[in-house]
Amino acid sequence: MNKIVLFGPGPQFKGGISNYNTSLAKAFDKLGVETHIVSWTQQYPSIIPRDFKDRSSKVTFLEGTDIKVDYLTNYNNPLSWAKTVRKIKELKPQAVIFQWAIALQGIPMGWMARKLRNSGIEVIFDLHLVAQKEASSIDVICSKYGLKAVPTFITHAYKTVEELKSLFPKRSFTVTEDGQRILGAKDQVIKLFHPIYDLFSPDPEFDIEQQKKDWGLKPKVLMYFGFIRKYKGLHQTIAAFKKLSEKRDDVSLIIAGESFWHTLDKSKWSTRIKQFLFGLASKVLLKKKDDERGYNPIAMVEELGLEDKTAVFNRFIPNEEVHKFFQVADAIVLYYLNATPSGIESLSYNFKLPVLATKVGHFPETIEHGYNGYLAEDGDIDSMAAMMEKMLDEPINRENIAQSAKSMSWENYALAILKPHQ
Repeated sequence: MNKIVLFGPGPQFKGGISNYNTSLAKAFDKLGVETHIVSWTQQYPSIIPRDFKDRSSKVTFLEGTDIKVDYLTNYNNPLSWAKTVRKIKELKPQAVIFQWAIALQGIPMGWMARKLRNSGIEVIFDLHLVAQKEASSIDVICSKYGLKAVPTFITHAYKTVEELKSLFPKRSFTVTEDGQRILGAKDQVIKLFHPIYDLFSPDPEFDIEQQKKDWGLKPKVLMYFGFIRKYKGLHQTIAAFKKLSEKRDDVSLIIAGESFWHTLDKSKWSTRIKQFLFGLASKVLLKKKDDERGYNPIAMVEELGLEDKTAVFNRFIPNEEVHKFFQVADAIVLYYLNATPSGIESLSYNFKLPVLATKVGHFPETIEHGYNGYLAEDGDIDSMAAMMEKMLDEPINRENIAQSAKSMSWENYALAILKPHQ
């Protein structure tokens, strides 16, 4: 394979899927494959009240590469979908890999995938999930339409494979772990892994102790990092930390990340209109418990009297600042309500940082209890607090984490995808 297109958010967007798409592009580029990113300009219906662009970072991850990026596809403009298909056809790649993480994107992605497959281009959907974390009545329709369009998928966990089989019980999926497509198999799943992010790396000159002092941190530090979403369970992390703080006074909690639904200027009329329209749509499409616009777990810090033990950075963390947070932390806390392969987990491994997680989703597949992290019982705050304390009393050997991550490189991931074509 000498040319490949990756369709998904380019590096000007926030979030894990953008980082993932960029990292995969860099892996192919290093292997000598001509690599193009074809990106959204607008990823979602225009009524969604959120800013998805990264307007803070000064560092671009594509410096020093030959990767070309085209921002073409507007979710709200079908003419741009056709323009995207024409552009990809002009590039004449051997394969196009679509990043699938949102069911709502199934309509434009499914339409484009069908057009590209009719041109003889191999189309692969890289599945970050199948079952949405906040389900709406339209998700299944969009998922079925989109995922029906292709025969080949990549997953990062067997949980996702099972979700795919559940969505299409009549399809017979052949599952491999080495990237090899089986001759004659109609529907194929390449079960790989979530590679370890190398976009962010430790700074050997960074003064960890001085940073702890500047941020008012205690000797031991636990950290929640990333977008604040209900499924990520920050409310559980804070509740468990409260119990821990009642037993010991040598530990701080960092909360670093942007509240997902609070990124726009609320004083603007455009924001108010979007919020009104999105509110109407949510009432129709979402179950009440899944509407998280009012989710504000940070308020718990004051309610529980944790101000002097918690450092809150309620903002998007620019690329150039990420290493500071991971270098001062002793463990990352992922007390999720449900989970798909996590970019934050992957990122932590590049800093040899152990993980505290709940026994949900893929975590029991990737975290070996006592070896590279500790697993708490789902929904059990006492268990979560106990695992926090265990992490402090019986710290994980950082070399275990390096060993766990050794085989999960972007190069190995990209080679698995290229394997059938060598």
